[in-house]
Amino acid sequence: MSEYLLEVKDLKKHFPVRSGVFSKVTNWVKAVDGVSFGIYPGETLGLVGESGCGKTTTGRCILRLIEPTSGEVIFNGQDILSLGRGEMRRLRKEMQIIFQDPYGSLNPRMTVGDIIGEAFTVHGLARGKERTEKVQELLEKVGLDPYHARRYPHEFSGGQRQRIGIARALALKPKLIVCDEPVSALDVSIQSQILNLLSDLQEEFGHTYLFIAHNLAVVQHISDRVGVMYLGHLVELAPKEDLYSSPRHPYTMALLSAIPVPDPDMRKQRILLEGDVPSPLNPPKGCPFHTRCPKAVEDCKEVRPELRELTPGHFAACHLA
Repeated sequence: MSEYLLEVKDLKKHFPVRSGVFSKVTNWVKAVDGVSFGIYPGETLGLVGESGCGKTTTGRCILRLIEPTSGEVIFNGQDILSLGRGEMRRLRKEMQIIFQDPYGSLNPRMTVGDIIGEAFTVHGLARGKERTEKVQELLEKVGLDPYHARRYPHEFSGGQRQRIGIARALALKPKLIVCDEPVSALDVSIQSQILNLLSDLQEEFGHTYLFIAHNLAVVQHISDRVGVMYLGHLVELAPKEDLYSSPRHPYTMALLSAIPVPDPDMRKQRILLEGDVPSPLNPPKGCPFHTRCPKAVEDCKEVRPELRELTPGHFAACHLA
């Protein structure tokens, strides 16, 4: 295949914990702690894991909505972490995000036309009648009517608001779109509509998606490859078919065993994990999963396993894989 459109190398984001009268830094929350992966042009990479594992922070660090602590984010051959403010602003046309909350991500004081058209104004791409026509065209692309441009966000349902968010992300024809749990706040029937819309838009425009979610069934539907995160680390990365048919990391196995089966006569063994997820303030030594892993050995407690390729394209960070 061709070279990566986006390559993330050893990405870290540590948030300071301050206390005392002088707000002295006493500890660090290691939200993302050495994540590396790449995404090919036109591909959808799913990123899954429990709440708090660092998925959203990873996505926002890639776009520099949150400044990373260290690492490299190479987009289209350029390390974007080295760019100045002006250069980064110009690059934002090619990198957009669809937010999780379709209610909180839209300004209630702006009409839909102004929300979508704002990008054209900020980047000086269209004004007046031309801007209006582009906004109406985008609304039709996402399954809404042109007259909706005159309405306000509170007049729409959750699914319609998410379509508005998608139209806003599409406005500048970006190459990369970070989808930050775009269907988790929606009804199941609406989820499938939004997923199908994203797939159709990708086929038409050739977008590249980083699709962040905690629902493995949703990720299976839309992704080409899937990465699994745990406590700020990427523990497995593989093509979708390989990951779902033959997972190699114990954490991935446990996640897959929790997917509901629609057939009531079909029984499958559920892997129940004991204990709670360790705090990112004080992550365990060695493998981050060893405190809950049913297969852990002594090496797991002392040595952190590297993400290594087990079969072509299938990577796992596990001593026993």
